[in-house]
Amino acid sequence: MIKHINDSEFENEVLKSNELVLVDFWATWCGPCKMLAPLVEELAIEFKNVKFAKVDVDQNPLVSMQYGIQSIPTIKLFKDGKQVDTSTGFMPKEAIASLIKNNL
Repeated sequence: MIKHINDSEFENEVLKSNELVLVDFWATWCGPCKMLAPLVEELAIEFKNVKFAKVDVDQNPLVSMQYGIQSIPTIKLFKDGKQVDTSTGFMPKEAIASLIKNNL
């Protein structure tokens, strides 16, 4: 399951999580974001031990600025409250899966 979170939920949902958290920074108008979305949904089903979250950059400017989101889609992985990996732009499912496995 993927949870859509906002600026005020980010700390509790991501930074205070004990799990590896994949955060997909996206926007409704972004074509590559729309292409990436179903892949992230599939991965959320496959990786039960990883928490998945989406942040709409237009609706949540504070956390987007805090993490320097300048282009989307951007995927960031957080572990124990710390950012451990980042990927910008569309990626095939296998590449995202590899990114997750490298940080478990």
